[in-house]
Amino acid sequence: MKTLAPRLTTTALIYLALVGVLVLGAAAVALDGGNLFATANLVDMLTRTSLTGFLAIGMTLVILCRSLDLSVGYTAALSSLVAATTMDGQAGNIPLAVALVLLVSGLIGAANGAIVAYLKVNPFIATLGTGLILKGYLDTEYKGPAGDVPAAFQQFGYTRIAFVPVSALVMLAVAAAAIWFLRSTRTGHHIYAVGGDADVARMSGIRTNRVLLAAHVLCGMCAGLAGLLLAARFGTGSAEAYTNLYELDAIAAVVLGGTLLLGGKGGVAGTVAGVAILAVLDTVFNVMQIDPFAKDVLRGAVIITAVALYARRQLDRTARRPRFATAARRSS
Repeated sequence: MKTLAPRLTTTALIYLALVGVLVLGAAAVALDGGNLFATANLVDMLTRTSLTGFLAIGMTLVILCRSLDLSVGYTAALSSLVAATTMDGQAGNIPLAVALVLLVSGLIGAANGAIVAYLKVNPFIATLGTGLILKGYLDTEYKGPAGDVPAAFQQFGYTRIAFVPVSALVMLAVAAAAIWFLRSTRTGHHIYAVGGDADVARMSGIRTNRVLLAAHVLCGMCAGLAGLLLAARFGTGSAEAYTNLYELDAIAAVVLGGTLLLGGKGGVAGTVAGVAILAVLDTVFNVMQIDPFAKDVLRGAVIITAVALYARRQLDRTARRPRFATAARRSS
């Protein structure tokens, strides 16, 4: 009897893709006369993963629920201001500032979740509206940087252990906690169920609205962590941080990491690899001094190609099942 070779999971494939991107990137940089694995470039790659990583981890949770959050960039900008103004240059205010940032960002996530879950507003529209409200507040109340981050907290943005930034280690710790949460808790399992089919989940006794609300709260808090990192790096609050469109990078990393936009399939482990791929690409483009327009084109091409491959892989799996099911019925 012919045995079928086991197929690689999507997560395994994305990590193989990460290795491939590293190899190809290193070769391209070497041909250009550089070294991708020089300490400065390694630090740059890992530093880039931190901010996008915090946002992408939270984005993964809501996308798994078949939702979305386009307000995370604005939440991060507001969080940086809350942190910097609360600290006001005093190291003793750091615990209060961190707690207040997580509270504010969690409340923003709760507002998004309530609008999506209970008012049944499309998540694209709901979170875009929340983002615009935050943008209006930021543009009206802050004309530039505000607050003062003490040197003790700035270490969060700049301290390294060897070539590994502390912020990257914190991001990986948050990713590990999110992986545990999805795999080992009831709410984590319910997130997959709601994303797979909300109606079936509801008939199974799952309180789908609460699950959506919880996912959005956690997403908002991850954006708050990103805001804390922004404050640490800038030494002040940045009202214009949202102009960098961090939310689009986060969504790109999630999709690149194999999480389906339709929800119910994927995970944080793949997202971390997706974040790393984007960071490697950006570092390679910067080292090779590629034109910014060409850089965006190449990044877009990589993302589209990856999603197309995932879609084809999913179609192949779906196409196999009826044939096996038919064969089983005939044999019986």
